[in-house]
Amino acid sequence: MKHSLTTLGLAVAMTCSLKLGAADTSPRDEFFWLGEINKASVVINSEQGLLDETLAPELAAAIAQVLEQGRAPGAARPSTVITFEPLLIQAAGEEVTLLHAGRSSQDMHATYRSAMLRDKLLELAAQLHQATGTLVALADQHAETIVPNYTNGVAAQPNSFGHYLLGHAAGLQRDAQRIREAYARIDRSPMGTTVLNGTGWPLDRQRMADYLGFSALLDNAYDASQIASMEQPVEVAGIVTSIALHAGNFIEDVLTQYAQTQPWILLEEGADNTYVSSAMPQKRNPGLLNSTRSDASTALTLAMGPVIQTHNITPGMSDPKDIGRNAAMVDSAISVLNKWDRVLRALVIDSQRALEELNSDWTASQELADVLMREHGLPFRVGHHFASEVVSYAKQHSIKPLDFPYTEAQRIYAQSVGHDGHPTELPISEERFRAALDPAAIVRNRATIGGPQPAEMERMLAAASEDLSAQQSWITERRAQIDQALATLDQDFARLAERASR
Repeated sequence: MKHSLTTLGLAVAMTCSLKLGAADTSPRDEFFWLGEINKASVVINSEQGLLDETLAPELAAAIAQVLEQGRAPGAARPSTVITFEPLLIQAAGEEVTLLHAGRSSQDMHATYRSAMLRDKLLELAAQLHQATGTLVALADQHAETIVPNYTNGVAAQPNSFGHYLLGHAAGLQRDAQRIREAYARIDRSPMGTTVLNGTGWPLDRQRMADYLGFSALLDNAYDASQIASMEQPVEVAGIVTSIALHAGNFIEDVLTQYAQTQPWILLEEGADNTYVSSAMPQKRNPGLLNSTRSDASTALTLAMGPVIQTHNITPGMSDPKDIGRNAAMVDSAISVLNKWDRVLRALVIDSQRALEELNSDWTASQELADVLMREHGLPFRVGHHFASEVVSYAKQHSIKPLDFPYTEAQRIYAQSVGHDGHPTELPISEERFRAALDPAAIVRNRATIGGPQPAEMERMLAAASEDLSAQQSWITERRAQIDQALATLDQDFARLAERASR
């Protein structure tokens, strides 16, 4: 056998360290995965008779040498089969290409793209878990903090701030679910499908998948590199889009408060959260909110890339498969979540100011109609008309809810409702009238599943915590599965390479 294993001792030493469990700190880039594929190929094929087992140890040592050289600071780490293979040939001669039995750059590249996208999804899942955890913890802290909520940009109803935050957390929990579902489809090994219709070599695809940490095989050989590999970035782009939209919605909600002279929610000043205007001393610009919003826009922009690149091309083309661009897309979502987490930790909630805003407007007026229907059988639209007339009178005369005269409520009721068979007198007492306009009482007395009342808040907080725990377990288990698979491959490969020194 012709080869140039001039650093065989180094290679064997390296493989010995693998057997002893030494950590490989090199990045899991294309070079890394091409190395893992080659390591698995030499082990599997030599044991199953597809490669002369007498050649296998020296080929394994050559692979080890190339990988060790690639770990050196500043060393080249080729990212394609056609640039990686010459290094193997240089180390072991052309016999090393016997490893190429039944392989193609098509399935090898599809495999490392799936493996790398899989890693990125776990990284995204971890950052999503952290941001969601912060949301849930803040929701627990503010379960009884009463604040205004808005629809169409206008104050609509009182709510628990914790309930509002749990609503956003629910959106992120669906994003986590989307990650798990996409991961299951991406965590399928294309190796052994060759170009598009398999190979005449009886490759053990399942064992290859096991060594590389994949949970299953990508079944159809044509699908593997011609359809699925184009589809995967598009599916991940949908997840990135959802995360960016959720973040943007929340950030915009907070940003609107900065247009008020007395906001009830702000960022804690300093620590890169805010900055002073260069011209106007009174301004404290919400820099962190602005940069988070900008990052969300960037993520959306990058997420459009795979969709557009996949549109109107024939199956298998490389347009949407670029690893760098797809990694940057996922990284943009990670950045958004990281900054959103920082925003949540920097929020300052003025509960007294929130209550003041609620009591200075008529966000509790719907409760008047609800009370009249629930307790006195008055049709909702009739009660709604009465409440609307009360609000119109109050606004015309600059009267706040807590100051509205009960006698005026009685007069308005008699004029607007007291006919057509309805009671001629307002059927609720002054005490009940006042209670119906109490924002805290409204929140406390909600009765539907999923509402902000204390019992439901307790239930939903517990459910959110359980979901977070399950998500963390899922991330841990997926990472452990990959790490254990690669460790097993390292051990089996190291035993084979060691035989080259005997």
